[in-house]
Amino acid sequence: MTLAQLKYVITIADTGSMNEAAHLLFLSQPSLSAAVRDLEEETGVTIFKRTNRGVIVTPEGKEFLGYARQVSEQYRLLEEKYIEKKNEKKKFSVSMQHYTFAVNAFVRLVRQFGMDEYEFAVHETRTYEVIEDVRDFKSEIGILYLNDFNRKVLTKLFQEYNLEFHELFSCGIFVYMWKGNPLASKDEITLEELAEYPCLAFDQGSSNSFYFAEEVLSTYEYKQLIRANDRATMLNLMVGLNGYTLCSGIICEDLNGSDYCAVPLKSDEEMTIGYLMHKGTTLSMLGRKYLEELKLSFEQ
Repeated sequence: MTLAQLKYVITIADTGSMNEAAHLLFLSQPSLSAAVRDLEEETGVTIFKRTNRGVIVTPEGKEFLGYARQVSEQYRLLEEKYIEKKNEKKKFSVSMQHYTFAVNAFVRLVRQFGMDEYEFAVHETRTYEVIEDVRDFKSEIGILYLNDFNRKVLTKLFQEYNLEFHELFSCGIFVYMWKGNPLASKDEITLEELAEYPCLAFDQGSSNSFYFAEEVLSTYEYKQLIRANDRATMLNLMVGLNGYTLCSGIICEDLNGSDYCAVPLKSDEEMTIGYLMHKGTTLSMLGRKYLEELKLSFEQ
């Protein structure tokens, strides 16, 4: 197994085409196919399934590529620092579930450092993709929550991907809704009172398991349930249908406006919000500063 072979399979996976990958790699298609075949025989892993419409990554190939990307990214960083000695912009990327407070911390980080010497990226996405982004070094940090229901399953996945979860804070459950909702003025809300209003949940795509839900109480039998893909749609549904979602109670009027509120849910459930990172690695200066901004959001 060589670094060149790892680069080959990563390029093929990214393009979805053996011919296009060969063109980008300045190789002949037969030479590239032979290199991939040798790698598959050596590892005993069938990385790609060949079809008339191109190549498809197999489930075991997807796992292999996750490790390949880690090795390739680490080698690239070593090469840039010690061989090419590039003076590139310092980079920071974070992936998160749909948390306004996490986006707000990112905004404050960018404002603090500017874009002249730094390159930033933020990915507000599905739970499994948050985990994959950190695993594949697409993001240095991943922001998500654990509770008694999903902790065992997600912790096992973290271990498989060589990731570790660090707790930031724990909190009760809140109902997030438009201030025009008839329940918005209450001091506390029960699930029974919410029955006549649609519960809004973020769609998790092909990983739409209860364990990957961004909302707690994911197994509860809601009378009305609407799934959406983004936060802006959620806010529109709160106004248009008096919908609600369950959250940590940390709201950010700077980004979402002042038309929404968080009311405590009458429940003993708790959620622990924290961050994911690779085991055995040290956070960058920007990573540490981002966590400082995140903690400041909690305090405020």
